[in-house]
Amino acid sequence: MNRTGIVWVIDDDRSIRWVLEKALQQEGMKVETFDNANEIVETLERRRPDVIVTDIRMPGMGGLELLSTLSEKIPEIPVIVMTAHTDLDSAVSSFQKGAFEYLPKPFGIDEATSLVKRALEQRWKNSVNTTTAELIPETTDIIGKAPAMQEVFRAIGRLSSSHLSVLINGESGTGKELVARALHNHSPRANNPFVAINIAAIPSELLESELFGHERGAFTGAQNQRKGRFEQSNGGTLFLDEIGDMSADLQTRLLRVLSDGKFYRVGGHDQIETNVRIIAATNQNLEERVENGQFREDLFHRLNVIRIHMPPLHERKEDIPTLARHFLKRSAEELTVEVKQLLPEAEEFLCNLKWPGNVRQLENTCRWLTVMAPGQSIRIDDMPPELARKNGNNDDKNNWEDELRQTIEQRLSRGDVEIFYSLNQSFERVLIEAALKYSSGKKQDAAKKLGWGRNTLARKLKELNL
Repeated sequence: MNRTGIVWVIDDDRSIRWVLEKALQQEGMKVETFDNANEIVETLERRRPDVIVTDIRMPGMGGLELLSTLSEKIPEIPVIVMTAHTDLDSAVSSFQKGAFEYLPKPFGIDEATSLVKRALEQRWKNSVNTTTAELIPETTDIIGKAPAMQEVFRAIGRLSSSHLSVLINGESGTGKELVARALHNHSPRANNPFVAINIAAIPSELLESELFGHERGAFTGAQNQRKGRFEQSNGGTLFLDEIGDMSADLQTRLLRVLSDGKFYRVGGHDQIETNVRIIAATNQNLEERVENGQFREDLFHRLNVIRIHMPPLHERKEDIPTLARHFLKRSAEELTVEVKQLLPEAEEFLCNLKWPGNVRQLENTCRWLTVMAPGQSIRIDDMPPELARKNGNNDDKNNWEDELRQTIEQRLSRGDVEIFYSLNQSFERVLIEAALKYSSGKKQDAAKKLGWGRNTLARKLKELNL
């Protein structure tokens, strides 16, 4: 770096302050730490840093309150918000109040220092964005502390002042409509309609009328004029779910509306103007459908301005216990019964299932358990019949053990030697890389997960050249 940056770190956790201070000082930055934000505004009257890194929840003045004040009085200072409360509202509120970036805990030191460097560059270029209009966050059912979900929260936060089209892709049941609603609720269009339509659920011959409306007498059975979804959502957001199933003719009409902002009702002669933000979703590979001539390339690029990927549930297993408790609580409220609790072994069982139906399947399972589980504490034996034990730990164990056995037998038949040494190295490498990824690069946490001491992990990293 060409200049020495001045960084203030604000956190009531002494260990966080110490680690960041040492890491940033090693990068040549001048660091000052504070255990609360109460006197920061007054201190800023006398001297100012280049970047502020602050926790979101602290005794006294919280990080968001400080962020609001800074965005109003000193918007040129980039503020990085740290939080252990990795929920959507925290992410959205951070960006809406002018945060440079949102950093969920636990984070890797390399990630944090890299982020501060980027903030310094932004500060020196004097191109920090001004604070966005504040919106009242609405409650949401989007839950997730997994890294992939944090990326979704970041995207929603960054788009909170935008009218751009968004394409959400992911498997069925991952929560694409929830993300679409969150994008709407945290946008400047929040006070206008949010209208959702499932393209795949409506016969193609009726879909045109559903989208664009029709005039009286336009076709047999059209006894009255009807406004379509584009008119109903004017000024707001139109969510087109399963967009990949739209017919070629309707793709052409949709493209024209997106290009011109105008359309005709079916059987109509008067052009109607519309101001609608389009959020589309699909569980299909649209690029592949474009290549196969099944989806218009120009429409794809119109929709794919911003892409958000919803991870399948089996890729965010750390969220399963929290989601399950949430769904059990909601099911109990719906049925006006006492909330049932998952025993630890039942939680572990759920975490090791494949969940082909994703979050929707987990939610339905929790409803079933609320009704059918005999006691207040849910055991593995209380699980629905279709979630047989063979789908859980034992199945995964047998699969990888069978594959390992086949690999060993193949090597033995080839006459390989030192099989244990080479396989053990491969096993340890995969194990360590997975643990470090899970812990966001924090070696102490990774070592703890593996059941090792930190020195053991350091030695293994050196031996394996990692």
